[in-house]
Amino acid sequence: MARVAVVHNTLDFHGGADVVCLTVCEALQRDHDVTLFTLAETAPASLAERFDIDLDAEQLDVRSPRGATAVATVLSTAGPLVGPQLPLRSVLVHQFFEREADAFDLAVSTANEFDFSIPSVQYVHYPQFRLDRLAEESGALNPLWSRMAGPAREDLEDAGVLANSSWTAAVVEDLYGIEPAVVHPPVDPIGPHPDWDERENGVVVVGRIAPDKRVLDAIDIVDGVRRRGRDLHLHVVGAAPRSYRRYVERVEAAAEERSYVTVERDVSRARLEALLRTHKYGLNCKPREHFGMSVAEYVAAGMVAFAPDSGGQREILDGREDSLFGSVEEAIELLDAAVERDRAPSQSPTRFARSRFREAIREHVNKTLN
Repeated sequence: MARVAVVHNTLDFHGGADVVCLTVCEALQRDHDVTLFTLAETAPASLAERFDIDLDAEQLDVRSPRGATAVATVLSTAGPLVGPQLPLRSVLVHQFFEREADAFDLAVSTANEFDFSIPSVQYVHYPQFRLDRLAEESGALNPLWSRMAGPAREDLEDAGVLANSSWTAAVVEDLYGIEPAVVHPPVDPIGPHPDWDERENGVVVVGRIAPDKRVLDAIDIVDGVRRRGRDLHLHVVGAAPRSYRRYVERVEAAAEERSYVTVERDVSRARLEALLRTHKYGLNCKPREHFGMSVAEYVAAGMVAFAPDSGGQREILDGREDSLFGSVEEAIELLDAAVERDRAPSQSPTRFARSRFREAIREHVNKTLN
């Protein structure tokens, strides 16, 4: 049994990265002594229950910097004003962890790349440091955060570096010159579900209700399909973290103006799966999604899924031209055509099963330890 530290910047955004974090903790608890380092208001147990993760929360040692809850509350409250804050949270958690690093045999990052002082496995959803090298808009302080916690190429050469998609792996290789192994995030099949003809003629949008998810675009898309005479409704179902409260208000205001749009915040896992099992269409509107947990959930629930023609979600949808769009107008065309065809999808719901993810994580951890 090894002493393993899982390092995760925050659980407060209630997204796919947090599912990865808690599933990693779950996977490693079987064989190792696991400690989670994070900076969050959210308790792991409550989030594990929401995402149906079989985590032994009582056995999980959670450590945070002094005053972490207050700091997390301030950062979440200031989110609309200060903008991206994940690299800052990463730096704070990294500095806190490094003071205790010598007590552990291995660090496992589920919050992208770090300069660790001990052997590590690092799961990259998308690089968080040195983004100026990619000619991306990364925030004025990203060079500072990069100097404080970002790795150099040689720091990662001996680490077990994993990526959530082939697309993300290519970005990591371009940035650091190393080729990560691809381990898709965990998404179990969602069922049982009724026959296709018994499903509701509706669209479900799952995920954080946040500007980058472009939920308002989803409403515009359903508006456009309805203007073509289709009796289609929309469920927006997702977390509403404090950081995105202003955008959530805009989405809820748009829904109040439409009888066919419903917004449900922070629903139970049972309610979410009930919606996915009983509706025909799933929609994601975020371009360059690094993987696309919601898109994978649509597939896992036997829905016809649609997403922007960029990022890791292309892998989930196998590059299908009838599922990938480049604009709101294209999305309207594709969804309208799907309603016209009214055919069940052909993709396997078991492709990203959680058991596959757990075994891959254990394999990479044990390989690095040995």
